[in-house]
Amino acid sequence: MSSDNSATVSQPAPSLGTTEKTPPRARILAAARELFYRHGIRSVGVEAIAEAAGTNKMTLYRHFASKDELIAECLRAVAQEADGMWAQLAAEHPGDAAAQLRGWLTAVARRISDPADRGCALANAAIEIAEKDHPARRVIEAFKSAQREHLAALAREAGAHDPEALADNLFMLLEGARVCLQSTGPKGPACQFVRTGETLIAAQLR
Repeated sequence: MSSDNSATVSQPAPSLGTTEKTPPRARILAAARELFYRHGIRSVGVEAIAEAAGTNKMTLYRHFASKDELIAECLRAVAQEADGMWAQLAAEHPGDAAAQLRGWLTAVARRISDPADRGCALANAAIEIAEKDHPARRVIEAFKSAQREHLAALAREAGAHDPEALADNLFMLLEGARVCLQSTGPKGPACQFVRTGETLIAAQLR
């Protein structure tokens, strides 16, 4: 698992970056993020996570009260990393919201076209987690709402005719592109992501 964030979320945390000197909590998070992203939340048990982290279940539960809390913390880390994209876009295109929107399209397209990408980690988790009171649901919903609001804020600043509609369309375009990439590959409908996004933006900024 990692940022897309998405401002989207996709790549797993690299377990190779951890060593025995890395604190146990960080090792557990890195291992859990990678395993959850590669194999799914439900199919990965705490024993596998502890083993991958070079520790044991007792240590895991000392840092995380439950597997559900570990899932939520993994997704929270993914979301925090994904949020860095907005600051990066602002630095690359200072004072130009329209350029930031177009830059978002390019940056997201580059990330989701990575062969290692298995979709948005938070969206994947939302599909697996049916319980509405699961602690991870709050993380997922807050991140997705914030992502859409970032798009709306840029659309308003850029002078879009209907910034809320533009944000909704771009948000849905990304979510749909990720699904299409998983089902039909890079030569399927998802290959139109940037072109379609640019058309949506251009229509709103006329």
